[in-house]
Amino acid sequence: MSEADLLRAVVARAGREGWTTATLRHALEDRGEGAELASSHFPRGVAGAIDSWFALVDAEMEAAAAAEDLAALRTPARIRRLIELRLIALEPDREALRGAVALLALPWNLPTALRCAARSASAIWYAAGDESADFSWYTRRATLMAVQGAVLAFWLRPNPPTLEETLSFLDRRLSELPKPHPKAA
Repeated sequence: MSEADLLRAVVARAGREGWTTATLRHALEDRGEGAELASSHFPRGVAGAIDSWFALVDAEMEAAAAAEDLAALRTPARIRRLIELRLIALEPDREALRGAVALLALPWNLPTALRCAARSASAIWYAAGDESADFSWYTRRATLMAVQGAVLAFWLRPNPPTLEETLSFLDRRLSELPKPHPKAA
């Protein structure tokens, strides 16, 4: 069984049962592996499993983006489309995502939460064609992390909005960002 298949099995269970060590063990048992292998597959425990899942979602978003002609779009439209692709990838597992976000919000999981958010922001910017290597590399990612956090909070509300409503919310957040100044001649 591939790591991606195992992660999908864990996520499916986590959506129903929550993110626990027992969920990791049950997912392994479902796949015909011994529950005692949970610590081998996920040495950092549940937070590590969530980290691996988010990395898988990043890879799926990048693969979906590679199949599209994003170069024809302006940068804000590329960012919007990439966030949309992430939401589409996460839609079937919204309950698992809600639980993952809640677990990563605990103080001792902050390093994992920041790593996941930073990796996702970088994946989006690289897929959008960003080649910056100066201070803007950091500011773009920090800004995108804030926008993504707001979009996820909106999308994970108790009365979940549709994808169109979420994208409208995203459009409003993107329109509020400062515009870059033209370079001096």
